[in-house]
Amino acid sequence: MSKKLSIAIDGPAAAGKSTIAKLIAKKYGYIYIDTGAMYRSVAWYAKKNQIDWEDEPAVVDIVKNINLHLTSDDKVYVNNEDVSEAIRQNDISRGASVVSRYPGVRQQLVSIQQKMASSGGVILDGRDIGTVVLPNADLKIYQVASAEARAIRRHQENLEKGRPSDLEEIKKEIENRDYEDMHRAASPLRKADDAIELDTSDLNIEEVLAIISGWIDQKINEVKTCVE
Repeated sequence: MSKKLSIAIDGPAAAGKSTIAKLIAKKYGYIYIDTGAMYRSVAWYAKKNQIDWEDEPAVVDIVKNINLHLTSDDKVYVNNEDVSEAIRQNDISRGASVVSRYPGVRQQLVSIQQKMASSGGVILDGRDIGTVVLPNADLKIYQVASAEARAIRRHQENLEKGRPSDLEEIKKEIENRDYEDMHRAASPLRKADDAIELDTSDLNIEEVLAIISGWIDQKINEVKTCVE
């Protein structure tokens, strides 16, 4: 029986990290931990309780009141309330970018994420998985795509799900999110020194899945050889 890896996928907003992570988890029987959903949940909960996202002490304080539960069928629950759709709205995405800057929020959520990932056989995606959450991950991937490509993908996704969508507005939001994520004081978005970079701008899902699967298979064989 081969060792199950811990896999980290980092990269900017809308680069397709979650889509690929879910497919990889299903293919290899791994557990997918949606860290982005956790920050979105904090933003959603703050908004629900009329707490300004810019009020750092108040936002940090409410995290301890949030009971997060992620299911294998992509459902997200906050204190037993299904927020799977609510946290995917554009305004909550902006809120997640704000609250994720706060060290107090990150510290609490990172602790939860590390406990979830401690036994291996997991794949996590986010902004700081390979640099902060799982610095010793067996495989680190830095997945990127042009702002234009990412905006088109998110626009199409919104239309398919019947959500209101404006392509130019989405592109501006993505560019703003990139800047905020890369320049925040707490755990800014950056490529880990030992991460493999993958530009998916001109690749479809099947091609990305094939490339990453190849890397995983190679890593599994390396680990297996070392054990033997």
